Amino acid sequence: MNKYTVLVFAGLSMLASAVMAEVSLGSAQDLQGSWKLDHTKKSLASLDEIKREDTWEFKGDKVTILHIPRDGTYYDQLPVAFVVENAKLKISLLGRSDKFDEFSLVEKTDKTMTLKGKFGDVYYFVKK
Repeated sequence: MNKYTVLVFAGLSMLASAVMAEVSLGSAQDLQGSWKLDHTKKSLASLDEIKREDTWEFKGDKVTILHIPRDGTYYDQLPVAFVVENAKLKISLLGRSDKFDEFSLVEKTDKTMTLKGKFGDVYYFVKK
């Protein structure tokens, strides 16, 4: 590969990351309600979708993940605290209130929301 090809690929990757830049999450009020997790992807550029069946219910300062499939049945996670801090969604880990999963808002409309986890996984939601 010559250096011009490398430069073109580098420029395209910077352009792609700018197009999919994260947007700022305003407040916990922006998340209130039930959001069906439709599918996830390993990254924004990934073509492989993993279908999901769970629903994230944001009420006040708590989030409950419902209808999580496991071993041919479903279970509901107990409610855990969440906060919006520095434009990021931080959800407490069950049983470890000092540890958090952290998400950035990629896109949000009245009916859809896309979150990106701290390790790059992307979550696609539909408002219920």
